[in-house]
Amino acid sequence: MAKKKIEDLDLYEILGLQITATESEIKKAYRKKALQCHPDKNPDDPKAAETFHELSQALEILTDASARAAYDTVLKGKEAAKLRHKELDSKRRKLKEDLERREKEALSGKADNLTAEQKLAAEMERLQKEGSRLLQEELKRVKEKLKQAMSRFSEPVWDSSLNRIKIKWKAEKNDESNGGYNEELLRKFLKKYGDIVALIISPKKKGSALVEFATKDASEMAVEIEKGLPENPLELKWVNEKPVLTTKKIIPGPSLVSDRDYESLVLTKMRQAAERQRLIDEMLKEDQKCTIE
Repeated sequence: MAKKKIEDLDLYEILGLQITATESEIKKAYRKKALQCHPDKNPDDPKAAETFHELSQALEILTDASARAAYDTVLKGKEAAKLRHKELDSKRRKLKEDLERREKEALSGKADNLTAEQKLAAEMERLQKEGSRLLQEELKRVKEKLKQAMSRFSEPVWDSSLNRIKIKWKAEKNDESNGGYNEELLRKFLKKYGDIVALIISPKKKGSALVEFATKDASEMAVEIEKGLPENPLELKWVNEKPVLTTKKIIPGPSLVSDRDYESLVLTKMRQAAERQRLIDEMLKEDQKCTIE
């Protein structure tokens, strides 16, 4: 595919900015879009490299005062030409284009009478020779951000649903006090180790409960230390015999849910209710299994 000429690109549109944008706004827009369209983040997009290259060109030219002035002159000239073309009929437009072509041919080669396009080309050549320190710094910044983001995806993380803890204590089948324990008392004993994600007392089997902690440290301390009431000690054991760590999944792009607070709240409550019911169902299955054994 033929390489696009700078004068054929709308660098402001590429960055999503107006021609009046400040240098600070240009850098901010570049950083945001560079993280989105970097080839390393879009391996399946054949146009990712070209898009990223055009984005880098936009930063390079629009943050250099001299190059930007030359580019703006070309851009404004093209916009003015579009307006003039709309006002001319086909015959006058052809005459005008012929005249402009002859003028360019007459001016080509005269260093003191360069066209706007030739001035832009000269600025591009200067930038290429000098190298763009700013562009290199921004490219390095973007790569570092991507590297940090990708490294977080492989970090081991704590999933409380994979690390539930069984709680047992002595309680007779018909004991209405359930051995002296209820949810409020269990929370009082357990919350000192850290945030509790879920705590369910078995609705059928006395002396049985399940708990999930938000962190690994809280879970390990509770299993190792907590004994509950001296007259009826608690026994805490891992459901899976030992802690299990998993890996973060890649998080999808921006979501519209954040802009819909009510819907988000409803969905969150539904998920919490579903998770609590699932936990109760699992406990009932565990109780039934223990009864059979």
